[in-house]
Amino acid sequence: MAKDARDTIMNCHSGFVYSNDFTNYRFREDHPFNQMRVVMTKELLEATGKLSDKELISPRLATEEELSLAHSISYINAVKKAGKGELSEEQGLEYGIGTEDTPMFQGMHEASQLLVGGTLSAIDSVLEGRVKHALNIGGGLHHGFERKASGFCIYNDGAVGIKYIRKKYDYKVLYVDTDAHHGDGVQWAFYDDPNVCTFSIHETGRYLFPGTGNVNERGLKEGYGYSFNLPIDAFTEDDSFLEVYESAFREIVDFFRPDVIITQNGADAHFLDPLTHLCSTMKIYEEIPKLAHELAHQYCDGKWIALGGGGYDIWRVVPRAWAQIWKIMNENIPFKGDLPVEWIQKWQKNSPVPLSTTWHDPANACKPIPRRAEITEKNKKLLDKSLQLIYNQKKFNSL
Repeated sequence: MAKDARDTIMNCHSGFVYSNDFTNYRFREDHPFNQMRVVMTKELLEATGKLSDKELISPRLATEEELSLAHSISYINAVKKAGKGELSEEQGLEYGIGTEDTPMFQGMHEASQLLVGGTLSAIDSVLEGRVKHALNIGGGLHHGFERKASGFCIYNDGAVGIKYIRKKYDYKVLYVDTDAHHGDGVQWAFYDDPNVCTFSIHETGRYLFPGTGNVNERGLKEGYGYSFNLPIDAFTEDDSFLEVYESAFREIVDFFRPDVIITQNGADAHFLDPLTHLCSTMKIYEEIPKLAHELAHQYCDGKWIALGGGGYDIWRVVPRAWAQIWKIMNENIPFKGDLPVEWIQKWQKNSPVPLSTTWHDPANACKPIPRRAEITEKNKKLLDKSLQLIYNQKKFNSL
């Protein structure tokens, strides 16, 4: 890479979307989806001196017209009623609302509107040239469907955001999802659209919600060949995860040649996450955004919008992982060494577990996996199959 290109990557002006009202998206006290992780990440970055008020972007509320880009009017109305206590349990079940995963709560429409509006604010800030990159860790709710809530997700900000980009800017969009759960809602929203390419690397659905995301989910009609999935084996560790992610991402972006990249950055592939079975460490959360950053500059003049997503160890994992995205967006270098003492002292009072004191995980923090070689080989075969699909699609498109 030429020196001027390296300098551009290392000196990016980025925007951080934030509102204290992001925490209004709250199902119940004991629910695993807890937006206090957004507050903790912001305060961690402020404690490092790497985030200032001038870099903050205030999110707006998405309009109902914007929500209807990806959601039916009947569903939006049902969410509004649920948030006012006017939707019965029976009525809610038709829309996936009022379930154990996605309970009804007061003001749920407005809270969800804000998360979507945060992603739209990030998109406009980047695509109107006010910042090079933007981060909305309040978003990334990739399981929401056109007329149904699913997997803690009411409105799908990624799907709405991509529809918004297609309508307002007419850009080709590459959506990359590294959450441990398959990015099903976004995939299905664009399954027949050749101008939106979706790539999800996730734990195999044999063991984990939502049970989709197989290699043979390739798209439909004109969109066939623009959906890519890498369902890696349970207990996958860092090196195998990163080999599969980097090899596939490089080939997909070169095949698709997007105008803008959107990444969903779920932080639940970590070995401490209570809801998944992958065995990654903080190492992958340094490398995932670095590659997205590099390829956004190489193919999209830097146009990159990053979202949050899953991540259910909100104390030891999520703030560290998401803070790395911001550091890499701006300087292309991850945090190293110790976490700020003042941040640890503040949040340790609330944490039920001892907080991490360093950006990295200690050596051998994750117990050795007896099936390491077998898992790595299975993932390698999966990658080879996926790469062959990419090569075949390139060949087909060139005819």
